[in-house]
Amino acid sequence: MSGLGFWRLAVTTPDALAVVEPDGTRTTRGELLARANATARLLRGLGLERGDRVVGVVANESWALALVLACQQIGAYYVPVNTALTTAEVGYIVEDAAPVAVFCSRAHADTLRAAAFPADRRFSFGPAEGFRDLTAEIAGLPAGPLEDRSPGSYLGYTSGTTGRPKGVLRKLPEGDPDDVFAAGAAWQLGMFGITPLDDGVHLVTSPLSHTAVSGLAVTSLHFGHAVVLMDHFEAERVLRLIEEHRVTTTHMVPTQLHRLLRLPGDVRAAHDVSSMRNLVHGAGPCPESVKREVIAWFGPVVWEYYGATEAAGTAITSAEWLDRPGSVGRPQPGAEVRVLDANGEQVPAGQTGRVFLRMGAHAFSYRGDDAKTRASRVGDFVTVGDLGHLDEDGYLYLLGRTAEVIVSGGVNIYPAEVEAALLEHPDVQDAGVVGLPDPEWGQRACAVLQVAPGSPLWTGDVAALLAPFLAERLARFKLPRRYQVVAELPRGANGKLRKHLLPDLVREGTP
Repeated sequence: MSGLGFWRLAVTTPDALAVVEPDGTRTTRGELLARANATARLLRGLGLERGDRVVGVVANESWALALVLACQQIGAYYVPVNTALTTAEVGYIVEDAAPVAVFCSRAHADTLRAAAFPADRRFSFGPAEGFRDLTAEIAGLPAGPLEDRSPGSYLGYTSGTTGRPKGVLRKLPEGDPDDVFAAGAAWQLGMFGITPLDDGVHLVTSPLSHTAVSGLAVTSLHFGHAVVLMDHFEAERVLRLIEEHRVTTTHMVPTQLHRLLRLPGDVRAAHDVSSMRNLVHGAGPCPESVKREVIAWFGPVVWEYYGATEAAGTAITSAEWLDRPGSVGRPQPGAEVRVLDANGEQVPAGQTGRVFLRMGAHAFSYRGDDAKTRASRVGDFVTVGDLGHLDEDGYLYLLGRTAEVIVSGGVNIYPAEVEAALLEHPDVQDAGVVGLPDPEWGQRACAVLQVAPGSPLWTGDVAALLAPFLAERLARFKLPRRYQVVAELPRGANGKLRKHLLPDLVREGTP
């Protein structure tokens, strides 16, 4: 890995392409390196010390990647903030992280401007009222190599769907940043069969404000790959960019795969996607029918993973998944997965329990919340509340989260299973299932749907229209007792459904 690491690559091949902006502007490795080095010096000038935090509320632009690269070589924790959050939610994270400085894209200046943070430590990627313009501030700073470099890390905040988000704090790595991140890239990208220095091009289809999306983009730079940025997901544009830039890798969430498959057949056939070598997806359950269609379309290049901000999890190839549909795979290199009962005892293969992931070298704590840290652990293993089971060969199957299980008439209903069945319907573009209180049954399953324009589901009896379709896929007791059709489901920047918002959507609708 001695030839890898972005800073090393940028010095040896400064003219190589690093980033393509959403508007097509190209940034070379040398240009990105100069921004990262100068930004790092600015942060040190503000008094940043190893272990301090830097917050970013960023859009998909090369300056956001330069900021991460600056933090990664001066021992700083970079805190990406979900741009879909409200001003109050952003303000909470900024206050909790206690950063040395906050940075934002101009498009998100209004959100951050209202946060209680010193104006002299607020920077924007360009002129914005109430912010110091980073592009001007670093103009006179040296852009050459830094001295006393030290590897930084991400400090990701959990989604907060069941309460206030908490920062997942890990010990900073030691060593030369190029070596540290080259080794990290070999582990992270290697598990998906991605190889370095092979003219790879990584397409970013989701917001860089999500840790996994930002992490994969920056890791691709450390692997010698160029990065193509989209400012928002648009299914047909994804295909155009894959063809235009000969994209080799990308990361998507199941909702995006679903929307790609909803494109008309002639549109899909009009674009050459043969350059794709590794299509990685995660961040939620993927319906089996969607997964099969994507593999049939792109070929056996589809990889799925399961994990959390807190710990590494599993990965699975296309071939493995076709043999074991529904599985999210076996443990990633160096990882270990266990399924435990309520007493913390390991359950037999095939039996449902809570999924625990071994922390190992990735041990963490929830910043400022020792009680939550202790409650999530059993020995060296941590859970985020997911339910599932392992088969005899150690392949993991997920059922949903403990807090999301619907208990109706004493029987467990797993929302992920119902959502997957709903998403197989040709008119259903997105779906979320939650349980609401019911005096007779305890809870009843309710579905919130986003449907295709012109679909009868907009105005008709949804339950009656879907009943024949779902009867072939779900037992009667699993069927939703109530439906609500909405223009769009509330998904965060990472593509995850914000389920705590669904009950209000159901209540606002007609019975």
